[in-house]
Amino acid sequence: MAAPVPPPDAAPGADLTRLAELHGVAPSYRPSPDREEHASAAALVRVLAALGVDASTPEATRAARQARERELRERLLPPTVVCWSGTAPRALSALPPGTSLRIETEQGESWHFDAERAASWQIEAEQIDAEQGGSWHIETAQGARSTVDRLPPGVHRLTATAPDGRTAEAHLVVAPPRLPAPPGRSYGLLVQLYSLLSRRSWGMGDLGDLGELAAWAGRTLGAGFVQVNPLHAAVPGAPTDPSPYRPSSRRFPDPVHLRVEDVPEFAYVEDRERVAALLERAGRLRAAVLDKGALIDRDAVWELKREALELVRRVPLGPGRRAAYADFLAGQGQALEDHATWCALAEVHGADWRRWPPELRDPRSAGTARARAELMDRIDFHCWLAWLTDAQLTAAQRAAREAGMPVGVIHDLAVGVHPEGADTWAQQDFFAAGMSVGAPPDAFNARGQDWGLPPWRPDRLAASGYAPYRLLLRGLFRYAGALRIDHVMGLFRLWWVPQGEPPTQGAYVRYDAEAMLAVLVLEASRAGAVVIGEDLGTVEPGVREALRERGVLGTSVLWFERDWEGDGRPLPPERWRADCLATATTHDLPSTAARLSGEHVELRDRLGLLTRPLETERAEAAADTGEWLALLARLGLLESTGGGVGVPSEEAEVQAVHRFLLRTPARLVGVWLPDGVGDRRPQNLPGTWDQYPNWRLPIADAEGRPVTLEELTASPRLRALLEVLRGGG
Repeated sequence: MAAPVPPPDAAPGADLTRLAELHGVAPSYRPSPDREEHASAAALVRVLAALGVDASTPEATRAARQARERELRERLLPPTVVCWSGTAPRALSALPPGTSLRIETEQGESWHFDAERAASWQIEAEQIDAEQGGSWHIETAQGARSTVDRLPPGVHRLTATAPDGRTAEAHLVVAPPRLPAPPGRSYGLLVQLYSLLSRRSWGMGDLGDLGELAAWAGRTLGAGFVQVNPLHAAVPGAPTDPSPYRPSSRRFPDPVHLRVEDVPEFAYVEDRERVAALLERAGRLRAAVLDKGALIDRDAVWELKREALELVRRVPLGPGRRAAYADFLAGQGQALEDHATWCALAEVHGADWRRWPPELRDPRSAGTARARAELMDRIDFHCWLAWLTDAQLTAAQRAAREAGMPVGVIHDLAVGVHPEGADTWAQQDFFAAGMSVGAPPDAFNARGQDWGLPPWRPDRLAASGYAPYRLLLRGLFRYAGALRIDHVMGLFRLWWVPQGEPPTQGAYVRYDAEAMLAVLVLEASRAGAVVIGEDLGTVEPGVREALRERGVLGTSVLWFERDWEGDGRPLPPERWRADCLATATTHDLPSTAARLSGEHVELRDRLGLLTRPLETERAEAAADTGEWLALLARLGLLESTGGGVGVPSEEAEVQAVHRFLLRTPARLVGVWLPDGVGDRRPQNLPGTWDQYPNWRLPIADAEGRPVTLEELTASPRLRALLEVLRGGG
């Protein structure tokens, strides 16, 4: 029987408010500095229940509050302790005098500090090489000193024993103080990989195309990076959710991106007649998109590639390749086995594991163990696919770096995963049941948003030392020169929406941002990778400052950069922040050509998405664009070419926008690849589902004709735009 829930509009009482705060659930939030909104009692009760806290009655709420206060008062250590190199962990300063500490490092070393007879002690830190972690000194009243020199970066085990016999264990995250910085200023390309078709790809862009694009842009034009959409594994089935931001797993990539011909064993498939038939079908898929105006059909592409890969798998691996595969399996361990098991079970029982036979819904059950044995061959097939995809992702990054790119491929980390997918099955203990991530109502969306992504439980993450988060980052950094984190504010807090409720009936749940950032800095530093946070929209005070302190770059989009605290006019280039990736647009926004022409307003009108009269929207969009063009002209960035006497052409305006970006101090400047050929269409139109072909459009020119990778690299318009960036404006 479900616990009673207060009415949706009921205000929380003092006990409920305090209990929520003690568990990191915000009873109120500020959508703007001058306005405060309060979460309802019903929302707080539901969110607390998802955290395992009973607040269903006033008596239960009071008991839970008292228990939590007692727990926090009596505990020696939090579940995870953070140590930034050069500073002392704050959590240790509150330990009772005479507490002894023991550290077992990732490397298997053990350190023990005996402060048993000390009247008082303090922990100091010594500034040393960031890669070597912090040096700790424990100083007793008698002046004795114990030193742990150069505690290595990593996630270690810390045990504290107090004089009264109490003990506590915690994960100790030792991280450098800052992320690696980009190696100098550079510009690069932004592209949705599926949209980048070559004359070799099978109906959608693939990792072979990515490597070719990176090699061309680096060698020919001096580009520093290529940023792509998330390449996470999708939920299988027809039709597959085409959004790369609702994956089955963020931990493992999607084999649909494989270039089949680049798998070494493909050359040795004996059935050449069947291979020829597959290649002919691949050609028809490609031609349908490039020559006949068809949408990208991911499901058809995967069905064809799966059939081809089944053939390739019959070819035995050579000794070296088999050894490499064995190493990969050992390195990925249980996480890969779970992912592959889910894939194999989904082939039999469908993609939604919540509808599987009860004995298979638990990855550790006896029923699942039997299924693993029965499906061993299919599980190995999916492990093999993960290995092939990992290898081609690594090859793409290698091609980028060999082409002279200082950063290389920037991969994208989605904010969450699909509720039916592999990650939620394998990591059930870490996800909040009955909750979805979204956004509260704001000036842009009065109804709020529900993204349909189950959130991680912050308490379970902390108790594990952020194990799933660490493994996720480590996997991505295997082949990423940099990582873009979608909705990076989620490292600090996320808006939880109870299942079945509108987004207005949600509440913010706070995460340990220091620990999340420490793990991020640790794993990125180990890989030598840059991190970019997508921090667009409403950002609570202090978040951007905390990210900047740790070296996380922000995201600045030209049309949003205005003097919001002053006259609201376009922000001049010298006032932009330096620690950012600066762009003219993103995959969720109109292309630059569409915004300059106002076509984005017409598109939304045709789809019935406008909430105000068309003329009002047109006038406002024209005024916004006009202000920017006027600023570009005043700065001498807008040249008159081809648009009539004294009238700049659209191409000249697009170039001027990017000259402006170069005038800013931004460390990275990105070019939306479709802007280089005048594409009018957004890749994704928020607020639509089947009204618009989101995530299924190939890159096209101004007339809507698909443009291949080969045509892109020969395009005079694209080359002229990139020469603007290469020449510094």
